[in-house]
Amino acid sequence: MYKKGFDNEKYIKLQSQNIRDRIAMFGGKLYMEFGGKLFDDYHAARVLPGFEPDAKVKMLLELKDDAEIVIVISADAIEKNKRRGDLGITYDLDTLRLIDAFRGIGLFVGSVVITRFTGQPLAVAFEQRLISLGIKVYRHYPIKDYPSNLSYIVSEEGFGKNDYIETSRKLVVVTAPGPGSGKMATCLSQLYHDHKKGIQAGYAKFETFPIWSIPLAHPVNVAYEAATADLNDVNMIDPFHLEAYGKTAINYNRDIEIFPVLNAMLKQILGKSPYNSPTDMGVNMAGFGIADDEAVKEAAKLEIIRRYYGALVNVRQGMSDDSEVSKIELLMNQVGINTSDRKVIAAANEKAAATGSPATAIELPDGRIITGKTSSLLGASSSMLLNCLKELAGIPDDIQLISHNIIEPIQNLKTDVLGNHNPRLHTDEVLLALSICAVTNDVAKKALEQAPKLFGLEAHSSVILSRVDEQVFKKLGVNMTFEPKYQTKKLYHT
Repeated sequence: MYKKGFDNEKYIKLQSQNIRDRIAMFGGKLYMEFGGKLFDDYHAARVLPGFEPDAKVKMLLELKDDAEIVIVISADAIEKNKRRGDLGITYDLDTLRLIDAFRGIGLFVGSVVITRFTGQPLAVAFEQRLISLGIKVYRHYPIKDYPSNLSYIVSEEGFGKNDYIETSRKLVVVTAPGPGSGKMATCLSQLYHDHKKGIQAGYAKFETFPIWSIPLAHPVNVAYEAATADLNDVNMIDPFHLEAYGKTAINYNRDIEIFPVLNAMLKQILGKSPYNSPTDMGVNMAGFGIADDEAVKEAAKLEIIRRYYGALVNVRQGMSDDSEVSKIELLMNQVGINTSDRKVIAAANEKAAATGSPATAIELPDGRIITGKTSSLLGASSSMLLNCLKELAGIPDDIQLISHNIIEPIQNLKTDVLGNHNPRLHTDEVLLALSICAVTNDVAKKALEQAPKLFGLEAHSSVILSRVDEQVFKKLGVNMTFEPKYQTKKLYHT
């Protein structure tokens, strides 16, 4: 488990004030492009131990009365049934999930914008669904030669053709289910329409990574490159910031490449640009929340190794190519780490070699390694989970937490009734069985009470886990990775 290295409370306070200052700078209205995950930024929580996954939402709640949310989704993404890799749901369903989530904490969702709209059938169907649910929907259209043809873009045929989004708050947070949705273009389109209407407004960008105020080669920034290796993003020194202020700031290639065009658009829309560099556009105080630099460095190094294994699995599953793996290998060399720096990897693989079957390993906060092997009753992950809970609770290894009388009926249900071929209990089934036992068994209850202590622990599997087990560990907050191979040689894996 990581040593805390980030002051979440300080970050929220600084970030909220920074946004208030930016709203005032533009005369009372700000369109803020919100990059990254709002509710569940687990990458930030892993590389900045102490950062809470919902810190961004808590920050927005500080501005609750002044903020409204606009969700942007590309019609092309709807048509292609594009999915969020972490949640496994399509962008249109995630839009509904986000609306519910924002409303659930009291934030106002003003509307949904469908970008790159050309009448795609699935996009039209989704638009009608939103309207039937009482949600305002606006259409934005593809703009010829975007973003190079400035005179056309900043005209009635370009931004002027887009629907004007009616907003009522000072801070308009423009967010999306994923990248490439058109958040920036939506903000600029609004600036164009507002300027024509005589409304003073500005644009800013909220991106947590890379962190501009720490060095380029800092492991936290390198971990961001590893996380975006599939996009070929590269962290760079912001040359515009260096030229304007004589100070080094870190940004990433896409923002630096688009800045001259964006700056020219702002000049054309507003008469002058308020920014001298892409770093100026950001409202990111994350670097000032780092309280223990060594702690976040160590956390970020482990994240790079986890991203490396994620890339290996992506290649094995046909979702990526070797270039992603090669890039992360270079990043690992850059910060001087290798897979042996994460002890659970060797532990899981050695256990698998010794038993001749899949195995898993998890590292406890005090550095002890707990393993699990495959048996006739339990999968390796389930076995490791029970062993870990027993160890955390101080329960002797020979004590049985779940009796065979509980496990066997579940196995029979799986195989005889539900038609599963694998009788072994998955981690979710083990937790449910343990919960049932905990009603009448104080030892099982004591073990179950340890589950929150799993958050932030490192774990590794010698084979690719089932989606069920992977999701359970994710919900428990365990940083799980696995070798890029399956337990069987079948072609189809669930």
